[in-house]
Amino acid sequence: MPQTILDLKGLKCPLPALKARKALKSVAAGDELQVICTDPMAAIDIPNLIRETGDTLVAQAAHDGVLTFVIRKAG
Repeated sequence: MPQTILDLKGLKCPLPALKARKALKSVAAGDELQVICTDPMAAIDIPNLIRETGDTLVAQAAHDGVLTFVIRKAG
């Protein structure tokens, strides 16, 4: 399954969630979007975005101030 990587390190709230929402529109159903960011608010904003869009949060990780989310686009 194809995966698109969206590097949003250095962007502050609300930009990571807004850019992730926009990127999800261009991802095919069943494909994954990996979002990488450094804004601590993304830990709240990205899961909320996924609840709104109906997509699936496959994985979420935090390491050394970098947050990574893997989102599977709903079919």
